[in-house]
Amino acid sequence: MLALLVAGAIVGWRHYQAAQREGQAVRYSAALGLVRAGKDAEAAKMFAAIGREGKGYAALAAFEEAALLAKAGDEKAAIAAYDRIAASAAFEREFRDLATLLSVVHALPDGDSQALIARLEPLTQSGNPWRATALELTAVARLKAGDRNAALELYKKLADDLAAPQGLRARAAEMAAALAR
Repeated sequence: MLALLVAGAIVGWRHYQAAQREGQAVRYSAALGLVRAGKDAEAAKMFAAIGREGKGYAALAAFEEAALLAKAGDEKAAIAAYDRIAASAAFEREFRDLATLLSVVHALPDGDSQALIARLEPLTQSGNPWRATALELTAVARLKAGDRNAALELYKKLADDLAAPQGLRARAAEMAAALAR
């Protein structure tokens, strides 16, 4: 009898989880429909709600919300949305690191270069999948801060880094050549 109750509870729980995922998928699809219809502000609100739910489409929805805020020109809100992702333990480390990178990208024009460099530093460590991008953004921030020599060294390092994507290495080589003049 106990085995039947446990089996019934497991089946019921799985059915509940599947229904939750299905509902989230429907809402996510509806939000994408709003984007296609040009209703970005309404879609951003739906994505924000889905992002707060966790699991399933939450990470995608949270990134969609931030991207829509940036597209609308609300850089502060976009940065805040990316920072929420970066600070949330509900998301995998790779997603949190990506959110940090995107936050820095949007903050670069007006942000404090030293603070941005400090935010990027943990991502520049060996083994991080975003390492090369974080180093490139660090070089940009160093250049913005007026530290041309440090930027040049970073670009040289990236140009020679065989683990970095080819396009990034080529860009870094071009920047190093331009800064060396």
